[in-house]
Amino acid sequence: MKIISPLPKKHGRLEIIPLIDIMFFLLASFMMVSLQMQHLLTLNAALPTATLVTTTKLDMTTVTVDRFGQVAIAGQQVAFPELERLLKTKLAGNANYPVYIQGHCDTTHGAIIYVLDFIRRAGIHKVALSVKTTS
Repeated sequence: MKIISPLPKKHGRLEIIPLIDIMFFLLASFMMVSLQMQHLLTLNAALPTATLVTTTKLDMTTVTVDRFGQVAIAGQQVAFPELERLLKTKLAGNANYPVYIQGHCDTTHGAIIYVLDFIRRAGIHKVALSVKTTS
């Protein structure tokens, strides 16, 4: 004779979320243990102490180009013929004389390129653009 129970029959369920949590905990634990097992070999090094160095400022010219394409050296407006004479004089004393071109934020690229070409025609080959970030 078969007896029927009034309670519903429950089927077993395998919950996967706690299993994932346990696996991540074990993974993290093994990673921490494996990092602690690493032996680091070090060498004692006698490092020099920092000292102040006196530097001499290089002989260079900074040519500033304003928004209208006019050039200035050390804040003084200079005409292009006088700039060429000044640069050729400096170049005669030093064959590797450096010149920096600095432009105003409103200066067009064409004006900077014109001054760059002018300086190169004067015979100066070490030309750099001085760039300032706005604060």
